[in-house]
Amino acid sequence: MARNIEIKARIGNIEVLESKVAKIADNGPTEILQDDMFFQCEAGRLKLRVFSEKHGELIFYRRENQAGPKESFYVRSPTDEPETLRETLSLAYGVAGRVRKHRTLYLVDRTRIHLDRVEALGHFLELEVVLASSESSQVGVEIAHRLLNQLGIESSQLIEAAYVDLLEEKGS
Repeated sequence: MARNIEIKARIGNIEVLESKVAKIADNGPTEILQDDMFFQCEAGRLKLRVFSEKHGELIFYRRENQAGPKESFYVRSPTDEPETLRETLSLAYGVAGRVRKHRTLYLVDRTRIHLDRVEALGHFLELEVVLASSESSQVGVEIAHRLLNQLGIESSQLIEAAYVDLLEEKGS
């Protein structure tokens, strides 16, 4: 399974943060519309991410809910029939939630920086530091902390939960 270190933060002004991110980015921005459907899954989280009628990916992942950097283990499987797969998984496992967002992606070395506009939730920063298979998670944690400092993100802005959990708490 692939691994990364993830961290999420609630942000007030996405435009101000985006100008900071653009200054340090090696690549980007890439604009992505995502429609994530989560399915009941006791072993972790299972979601179908739909990008378009003919492009999506099924993603299984496991990570702890905690503020600050957390290790995530994941497997991604592309599909060219996301709507049929969504219907199949909905019937087989049941829907656990849905998250729609507009994501602006930047790359800083091996870190994916996401500026997310999440429907019904607001604006967020997400960092994903990709780890090599033999690499210690501490390396990714250090990179994440360094980027948070560069971008001026305070520890009070960090969030524990996934977007789907925040929507459930909100009752959306």
